[in-house]
Amino acid sequence: MFFSLIDVYLLLWNGDILLDYACYGMMLFVFRNWSPRALVIAAGISVLFMVARENRDLYTQKAMIQQGELVAALDTTKVKLTGLQKASLEEMKSFKSRNENSQRLKFLKQEIEKVTTSYASVYDYRTNNYADHLLGYLYFSLWDVVTFMLLGMAFFKLGILTGSAPTKVYAWMCFAGLGVGLTLSWIYMQYRIDNGFNWFTYTKNVPVAFYELTRMPRAIGILGLILLLYKLNFFKRLFSIFRPVGQMAFTNYLMQSLICGVIFNAYGLKMFGQLQRYETYLVVLAIWIFQILYSNIWMRYFLFGPFEWAWRSLTYWKQQPFVKSTLANDYVPA
Repeated sequence: MFFSLIDVYLLLWNGDILLDYACYGMMLFVFRNWSPRALVIAAGISVLFMVARENRDLYTQKAMIQQGELVAALDTTKVKLTGLQKASLEEMKSFKSRNENSQRLKFLKQEIEKVTTSYASVYDYRTNNYADHLLGYLYFSLWDVVTFMLLGMAFFKLGILTGSAPTKVYAWMCFAGLGVGLTLSWIYMQYRIDNGFNWFTYTKNVPVAFYELTRMPRAIGILGLILLLYKLNFFKRLFSIFRPVGQMAFTNYLMQSLICGVIFNAYGLKMFGQLQRYETYLVVLAIWIFQILYSNIWMRYFLFGPFEWAWRSLTYWKQQPFVKSTLANDYVPA
């Protein structure tokens, strides 16, 4: 929770995930002694809850659209609308208007202006955006995040995350997960494309919400692919390059907020809204290369990344070894 405040209110990244991890981590602590089987079952139940939540929200919005359109079809020269009917009509029209291209472009222009005008405007926009969406996001994402945390706990206990499971397990995870996940993702994206990426028409026309069902198998498939490559000797050298990056994952996470803030925000290069999609991937690639090089150099001289060291010292309430030395080289992190 403490470091989430740094990420949001100092580095000005309103997409921070650390608060979610802090809240759900406290809750999931009680499940730490569950068997892998129980954890997988619990994850499956969480998926069902998340899908149910998605469809509850979908059909609530469908009902709102339907009620509004029924009111809009009334002849107001012959029928006087009630207060509830006027409210239904206004809610439907507002939802429809917000998703029209002209309104979306207007909103994006306002967003660009807020992010590129001054530090104060960036601060107000990003921190208020984070606060406005915080409770809603925590509520909506509950079963989503819990699903993956429960699966992670189960996979760790089964030896899957540590790379000690048989190779065929990772092969099955890869091909089954990506096969199902990418197929469902393609179907989901076709609905979005057919409706012009307009959330109003998408909500009106899509029969069922299944975004969560695209995420879980796809994530398992990607995990299986990475671990399958890890098991092959051909890729050992490649993974050794990334090992220091993983050892500094928290530092690199916060560093990305800082780097992108300098590139895109008003106090830096003001590039927010100025790049094509393919150009943003070049920014991603440049940051990756920088962090790979930086992490490999840093871990030659230090036991931890700077924020990992701070986190461990606060966790154990005792200053941890930091600089590699004859004594520190014998130190084995708990």
